[in-house]
Amino acid sequence: MTLGQFFEVVSHRPSIAFFYFFALPFTALLAMIFGKAQGHLSPWKYLYSMLVYFACIPGIFALTLNAYMFLFERQKILDTNLITQILPIICMLVTLWLISKNINLNDVPGFDKIGSLFLIITTIISMMWILEKTHIFVFTYMPFYQFVLFFIGFLVLIRFSWKQMTS
Repeated sequence: MTLGQFFEVVSHRPSIAFFYFFALPFTALLAMIFGKAQGHLSPWKYLYSMLVYFACIPGIFALTLNAYMFLFERQKILDTNLITQILPIICMLVTLWLISKNINLNDVPGFDKIGSLFLIITTIISMMWILEKTHIFVFTYMPFYQFVLFFIGFLVLIRFSWKQMTS
């Protein structure tokens, strides 16, 4: 099954995606109500950790997919699939907002890893986009040393993010 086929199946049967993306914020809301002022304690913080990962992985993937579709594929905004491209981002933002109401996100185990992953993905996509857009300008308008400095800066940023993610 390709990614396109998966998105087609999800679009034809949106009930599973709707259930998943509404269950995550609802679970965060219930955890906020029942675990009031106890979010830093052991059972609650691991529930929050699971919710963060279950919401952020599809959300970050949707952000990455949107960046790819709009920057590289030149997809029209009107052709955006709400179920696969918008709903995961909204779910991620609402879930993180609800979790942050009860616990500091720095206290959630693994939250710093998600941030580093997002930074790595954003840096790589930015680097690819800049390389795509400036491949002609490197030889005509931009001095080569500036291009090399940009490239080294991106690599240092990726290395720093990877080090934070693995430590």
